[in-house]
Amino acid sequence: MKLYDYPGSQNAWKVRQLCAHLSIAYDAEWLSIFEGQSHTDAFIERNPAGAVPVLELEDGRCIAESNAIMIYLAEGSAYFPDDRYERAKVHQWLFFEADYVQSTIATLRYWNLTGKNARNQHQLEKRRLGAIGVLGNLDRYLTDKSFLVGDRYTIADIAVYAYVHLAHEADIDMAPYAAIRRWIDRVHTIVGNEVPVRYYAEDPHSTDDL
Repeated sequence: MKLYDYPGSQNAWKVRQLCAHLSIAYDAEWLSIFEGQSHTDAFIERNPAGAVPVLELEDGRCIAESNAIMIYLAEGSAYFPDDRYERAKVHQWLFFEADYVQSTIATLRYWNLTGKNARNQHQLEKRRLGAIGVLGNLDRYLTDKSFLVGDRYTIADIAVYAYVHLAHEADIDMAPYAAIRRWIDRVHTIVGNEVPVRYYAEDPHSTDDL
C-alpha cells in the first residue's frame, strides 16, 4: 500500500498512528501541498478534493479522507467494535470530528502556525467561539468517561485526539476543560511518541495559501 502524505497534516497523522498500532507497513509518498502537488490531474484522480491523506491499495484503488481510511484499516481489529451500536457511536464521533473539530480547532491551529491569522482576521472570533463550544460539549461528555465509545480506545479517540490535544497551538486556553485534559493524558499513554507530531515549520512553503 501507498500513503500519500504531508508531514504537517494531523489528518495524515491519524492514519500513521493507526498503522503503527496495527503494524501495517506502507510506502509513504510525501507531497508538497503548498506547491500544488495535491492538485495535479494525477492526484485529483485519486482524490477529487485534492487533499491528503490518500491510501492507494495494492490493486490501485484509492481511499481518501482520513476517517474513511481508518475505518477501512481498522475493520476486524480491536480499534473498531463489532457491536452494531458501538460501531454507530464510532461513526458519530468521526462525523463530529470532521464537522466540528476540523472547522474550528484544526483551522485555527493551521492559521496560527502558518502565519495566516491576519489574512483571516474577519473569521477568527467566530471560529474561536465555535472552538470553545466544541470543547465545552466534548468536556461535558467526557466528565464520567474514559474513552469516547464504551470503555475502550477506538479510532474515534484517534480522530478526535489528533487536533484536540493540540488545541493550545490554536491559542485556546485548555485550563477550563479538565475532563478533556484527563482524556488526552489517557490517550497519550496509549499512543506514546512512536508517531510524532510534525509541524508546518518544516515546510518553507507553508506560509503560502493552498
